[in-house]
Amino acid sequence: MDLGNLFVIVIASIFINNFVLARSLGICPYIGVSRRLDSALSMGIAVTFVMTLASAATWLIYTVLLAPETNVWGVDLIFLKTIAFILVIAVLVQLIEMIIQKTSAGLYKALGIYLPLITTNCAILGVAVLNIEEGYSFIESLIHSFSAGVGFTMALVLMSGLREKYELAELPESMKGAPIAFITAGLMAIAFLGFSGFSLK
Repeated sequence: MDLGNLFVIVIASIFINNFVLARSLGICPYIGVSRRLDSALSMGIAVTFVMTLASAATWLIYTVLLAPETNVWGVDLIFLKTIAFILVIAVLVQLIEMIIQKTSAGLYKALGIYLPLITTNCAILGVAVLNIEEGYSFIESLIHSFSAGVGFTMALVLMSGLREKYELAELPESMKGAPIAFITAGLMAIAFLGFSGFSLK
């Protein structure tokens, strides 16, 4: 296992190919949950956890059941990839939702409707598909998905900090709420484009 390659995957997924700011995936929770820092951090941790578990499960399902080179039947079942990945993600989110509901009622209430929305978060499916398309090994898939979750959490926390400041600032009435949030998101995406100039090889 090349540690240098793992380092490149970590830095690239957090900063250069950030799923929210560079790939425009997961925008719904990014805008919806970033009003408060505590809910943004909780959502980021939940998404990171689901991303890592889903990537592990989908990599194994793809390798053992779907890929013709490695599956037990020797049959090409790649056309089932998307539906299999969506089913795995939905099951994992339901499990996590039940665990959070039983262990932390406050966190469950704070996340509200956004917890079930993790099921339809395209960033989680995007990570699972990218792991396969990039040809990552099992360990590389775990590192990539965890790093992508950290990048997602970082974007959420940065956005929530700015939005909390905007609530105290004097803004024109027409800029309050969603308009300033979208302008801020665009400026953050432009700022993160600066990382794309770095050469990691």
